[in-house]
Amino acid sequence: MSIPGYVGIAVGAALVLIAIHDVVQRKHAILRNFPIVGHFRYWLEAIGPELRQYIVTSNDEERPFSRDQRRWVYASSKKENNYFGFGTDNDLERPGYILIRHSAFPLHPEEDPDHKLPCIRVLGGFRGRKHAFRPTSVINTSAMSYGSLSGAAVEAINRGVALAGALQNTGEGGISDYHRKGGDIIWQIGTGYFGARDDKGRFSMECFLASVASARVKAIEIKLSQGAKPGLGGVLPAAKITPEISRIRGIPLGRDCISPAAHSAFSDVSSMLDFIEKLADATGLPVGIKSAVGDLGFWRDLAAQIDKTGRAPDFITIDGGEGGTGAAPLVFTDHVALPFRLGFAEVYRTFAEAGVHHKVVFIGSGKLGFPESALLAMGLGCDMINVAREAMLSIGCIQAQRCHTGHCPTGVATQNKWLMRGLDPTLKAARLANYLATLRKELIHLAHACGHRHPSLVSLDQIGIVEGAQTLSAREVFRYEHGWGLPPDTDAASLAA
Repeated sequence: MSIPGYVGIAVGAALVLIAIHDVVQRKHAILRNFPIVGHFRYWLEAIGPELRQYIVTSNDEERPFSRDQRRWVYASSKKENNYFGFGTDNDLERPGYILIRHSAFPLHPEEDPDHKLPCIRVLGGFRGRKHAFRPTSVINTSAMSYGSLSGAAVEAINRGVALAGALQNTGEGGISDYHRKGGDIIWQIGTGYFGARDDKGRFSMECFLASVASARVKAIEIKLSQGAKPGLGGVLPAAKITPEISRIRGIPLGRDCISPAAHSAFSDVSSMLDFIEKLADATGLPVGIKSAVGDLGFWRDLAAQIDKTGRAPDFITIDGGEGGTGAAPLVFTDHVALPFRLGFAEVYRTFAEAGVHHKVVFIGSGKLGFPESALLAMGLGCDMINVAREAMLSIGCIQAQRCHTGHCPTGVATQNKWLMRGLDPTLKAARLANYLATLRKELIHLAHACGHRHPSLVSLDQIGIVEGAQTLSAREVFRYEHGWGLPPDTDAASLAA
């Protein structure tokens, strides 16, 4: 045999060995799903900065998450070096840019190796719920349904929040077996009432109580709308509906699963509050709502009802229009619902002016999974932050933006068995926990740099927003009065002590 023949056999054998290694290893989903070919992704990523510098895009141009943001999440989740060298490449004078006003006398307390960061408020405390509790993490995962995400991804998130001492929001797709891997959950109930519905799709208290008893449910969230597609309801494409999903949700196979735009269990603010009290009385759990921000009349009416009757959701999750979704019409993702900063400020200002802002725990979501954005959200009045796509990035998402097709290459947002097998829940759970802990750590460091022990105590006057040729305090930009956004003095004092 000629030398080229031996070389060809050697190369072929090497490729076979590499392919076997790629399929067997569990560290990289891309390589498990696309042996040999998947290596090109990592090689191109390695030389990406050099290529983009001359050919493609800068580190901050890509959307919805820039290369710098994705790199920070990936490095944090793997416990790799997440520092950047040579200084910032951002335009620091860009309008809307966040600048933290650090203290001349920062704090230097002893470092907590686990980076614990409990919520400063008690969920269910105002209404005295039997199972009220103080969340052990201000950073938790946002609503992502099983069906929209794969079982492996949901399991990785559930096991990851257990490691990090955080909470997983189930999304509106019901409670699956993958939500029962040791992590505490907030069960989201949407207009389809999946897991709490009768044969006709109406709310069933019997089914609801059975589902609560079947899992580690810490709170209930009633979904009114989400930022990416408010007023439209939810869509799970038929291609993603497996027999298992059909069983969990109680829906037929072969047809898109459409969650109605509106609830059938209530029709206005007063009946919604009655429904909240009904669920809370039956379970003793905190019950809240999730909504994007559109018409402000609803929020004014809700604040007035809380002030007048004392009935209130235990928490309110505000989702920004820049939030993610598995599938939605472009016009809804681009043009319906206010972005988080504007929407949350409008709602919080409405509640503060009515004097009821401290009767509700506020949760923010919508691209808040980075330290500076999370700190601003907490300065605006958020007690907790929910992260979704950032959590997906931490378990392997590469922003392929194929969520709506069922062909997610990393096995995160798909029901394709071959693609799902590439995602190892054990490894990815650790990566999610690492990301959550790192985000908490950097939030703690920012708070200490501002002279406070907890990020909830950082005021909007310590956060600057670039406006034209000047930097205004976030309090001026969002028209907050002094003291708005800060927790009640009693909680703040006890935490500081």
